Amino acid sequence: MLETPALLAHAGKLDLVIRHVLAGLGHGIHAGRERGAGVEFSEYRAYAPGDEWRRVDWKLLARADRYYVREAERDSHVAVWLWLDATASMAEPSREVAGLDKLWFARTMLACVAAIAQRQGDAFGLVVCTDGRTEFTPALRGPRQLQRVLAALKAAVPAGSLPDADALKKCLHFARAPSLVFAATDALDWPSPLSEALVRLRHMRHDVRLLSLRTRAEVNASFKAGAAYLDPEGGDGLHRLQGADRDAYRTALAAHFDNVAGGCRRHDIPYLGAVIEDPLQDALRGWLNVATRRPA
Repeated sequence: MLETPALLAHAGKLDLVIRHVLAGLGHGIHAGRERGAGVEFSEYRAYAPGDEWRRVDWKLLARADRYYVREAERDSHVAVWLWLDATASMAEPSREVAGLDKLWFARTMLACVAAIAQRQGDAFGLVVCTDGRTEFTPALRGPRQLQRVLAALKAAVPAGSLPDADALKKCLHFARAPSLVFAATDALDWPSPLSEALVRLRHMRHDVRLLSLRTRAEVNASFKAGAAYLDPEGGDGLHRLQGADRDAYRTALAAHFDNVAGGCRRHDIPYLGAVIEDPLQDALRGWLNVATRRPA
């Protein structure tokens, strides 16, 4: 079975990873769809792990010899926006798991949220910040939209730095209607144009949820002593972490992420920190369950 990021990172196909992670997850993003009297049938779609068996059309199974689920709920008025930080620092690899890096973890988490949104009948779109620019996949519904979003996620390459604050401010028109915004980043550049944009979205009464990613080596300062490190975005020369520097590094890192968490609390942005070597399903469950108020 695919149980850990170590195995999932080598699974190859993103849709295979999604099916595994979502199997048995048991809930969606929000309770925005309505059921019961007055709902109308809209379409069939192929059964996916985690779907309720009571929604399977058994007569169609007898004819087609395949499982199909009836989509018969009214559309939610909430759009889901996935926000990916694909700047150069997101290429930071795990020092324990070959083939695993921050961007892979962020991309996979957002892909799972997209799959859940599609299953719920929500409109969902994608924002990718990379190399000083912002790339959009407009919010739509349906299986084809899921394939568009997955393709855009797979195509994301870590490069450069975030767009500047003015550029991100101008692009926030994408979230006119009430939205849930799932943003995945390493939050190393914080405060930043990204943090300003997320706070602005929250003040516009959108439901914003932040995921920050670290490697276990970053958390534990378990880099090899004397190893050289070049900031991929700052360009301010080589840094070396000597044995005597580890305590100071841990203290500075803890203070930084305390500041990130504190800023999120002040602006009512639910925040989750995750270590990319930990089980992805646990991180996803935590991200979906973070306490927040619904947008008004």
